[in-house]
Amino acid sequence: MAFLSGSVACGDNAVAAEINYVALGDSYASGTGAGAYDPSGGKCERSEHAYPRLWAAQRAVTSFGFMACSGARTTGVLADQLGALSPTTTLVTVTAGGNDAGFAKVMETCVLRSADDCTKAVSDAEEYMATTLPDRLDTLYRAIREKAPSARVVVLGYPRLYKIVNNCAGLSKGRRTALNRGADSLDITVAAAASRAGFVFSDVRDEFAGHELCSGHGWLHSVEIPLDDSYHPTARGHRLGYLPALNSADPRSQR
Repeated sequence: MAFLSGSVACGDNAVAAEINYVALGDSYASGTGAGAYDPSGGKCERSEHAYPRLWAAQRAVTSFGFMACSGARTTGVLADQLGALSPTTTLVTVTAGGNDAGFAKVMETCVLRSADDCTKAVSDAEEYMATTLPDRLDTLYRAIREKAPSARVVVLGYPRLYKIVNNCAGLSKGRRTALNRGADSLDITVAAAASRAGFVFSDVRDEFAGHELCSGHGWLHSVEIPLDDSYHPTARGHRLGYLPALNSADPRSQR
C-alpha cells in the first residue's frame, strides 16, 4: 500500500504555491538499507530516512505520494506506481533502471564468482543498457509526463560503489573498477533518457565522491550476506548524498 500523506498546514508559507510531490522508483528511492521501514509498505522497504521522505519533511508539502518500491523495474514503476500522478502533481522524482539492467545479479556474480565472470557480467549489463534500457526508460518517462503534464520531474542517478585504492578489504581492485564502470554506464544511459524527455537529471556521483566503499567514510553498505542491503545507501547516504542532489535540482532551494 502506498503512503499518501494528507494536507499539511503551510503556516507562514500559505501564499506559496502548492507542492504535490510523488516519489517513484526502486530500492535506491525507497530507502532499502536505510532502516526504519514503513510496515504498511510490505516488501517495498520505504524508509523514513529515504531521500523522498527527507525532502518532503523539509517542505510544507500539500501532498506526498511515496510509491517507490524495492526491486522495481521500469515496467513495475509503470504498472504499479503511476496511479499517484495527476494533473495537479507539481514534483516527481524517480530513480529507476538499475534492476532492469540486472545490477543486483551483477553484484552477486562479482562477489561470489570469478573475476572473469564479474567482468563479463558487467559487460553484458552494459550491452543491455545500450540496446534495451533506453526504450524502457523512454516509455516510462513518456507515461510520467502524460499523467503529470505540469510537474517538474527530477531523475536521480546512482553512485559509484567504490573509491579505487590499492588496499581495501573485500573485492579485488579489478572487480571494484568493473562495478564502477557499470555504474557510470547506467548513469550515462539514464541521463540521456532524462534529457530526451526534457526532465532534470541529478547526478549523485559528485555528492558521493569520497564516500564510496573503500574511502573510510562510506555512505554505502558493504557486501553483506544475504545481499539485500549490499551496495545500497545508508541513512547517512540518503541525508548527505541523495538529499543534497535533489535540493540542487530544486529551484526553491536556490533562492
